[in-house]
Amino acid sequence: MLFGLLCITFAIARVVPGDPARLAAGPDANEDMVETLRAKYGLDQPVPVQFVRYLRGVLVGDLGQSLRSRNAVADDLLRYFPNTFELVTLSLLLAVALGIPLGMLSAVYKDTWVDHTARIVSVSGVALPAFWLGLMLQLVIALHLGLLPLGGRLPLTASPPEPITHLLLVDALLRGQGDTFVAALRHAVLPVVTLCFPALTSIMRVNRAEMIETLKQDYIQSARAQGFSGLRIVTRYALRNAMIPTLTMIGLRYGWMLGGTVLVETVFDWPGIGLYAVNAAVSSDFQPIMGVTLLIGVNFMLANLLVDFAYGWLDPRIRRPGGA
Repeated sequence: MLFGLLCITFAIARVVPGDPARLAAGPDANEDMVETLRAKYGLDQPVPVQFVRYLRGVLVGDLGQSLRSRNAVADDLLRYFPNTFELVTLSLLLAVALGIPLGMLSAVYKDTWVDHTARIVSVSGVALPAFWLGLMLQLVIALHLGLLPLGGRLPLTASPPEPITHLLLVDALLRGQGDTFVAALRHAVLPVVTLCFPALTSIMRVNRAEMIETLKQDYIQSARAQGFSGLRIVTRYALRNAMIPTLTMIGLRYGWMLGGTVLVETVFDWPGIGLYAVNAAVSSDFQPIMGVTLLIGVNFMLANLLVDFAYGWLDPRIRRPGGA
């Protein structure tokens, strides 16, 4: 899968219009300067040779050099990815914390006002584009009401803590910088809400559908006949069996949220790999685009691998040979 991803991204990066060497050299560069840069970065070689060189570099952790920043792509990703990871993790945790209970309540109170309200929210989450939602939140919450910052990671006057984990919120807590933590958290609220809303609605819809089917099963009816409380039946028996498809959606949404950071980080000027990829695309900088795509693909695969492991924890039958 990774090899296929490398082939596709490399091919797309080479067929898009624009000469990266000329863009890197600047508008006043002559042809000799452009050719020198083209030879330096290997862009004068045949495409198959460039691809083989790129594969060799990936195997040793060398993702090439950015034509725009002149930095190693791997170093840029190490600097920007923690911000994206923090944003996606907070968004996913919020989506799971709200989506699963709302889906469960919607199934338990099926066809009531609770269910109808939840369905309106779920349809809105699917229909509203993330960039539009982000702009509306900025316009209403940040500009008109002045409740939260408009964008960025920290106030201009605030200094980030000395890195330990390179996660700003975590490092602020570990360094005992409470003011920095609060400021960073306030800056994260609007992008987190924007990114989590589509995931929240998808998780809620899947969980609702599975809970409705699970609550019809014979063992649920048997538990009710034995006098178990409704809360215990829903949370301990029904929810656990309904969580396997929900976990699948959570794993998929994690990957989609990583890709969705391109829009959200651009709207909120969030210094992550999404904004980094946009700036590279504008400059026709191939290496960062391929590096970001590869990093997102690896995280997508790891997320789904963890979901597969979680299946066995939720359902012991999956851990047994033959699934019996």
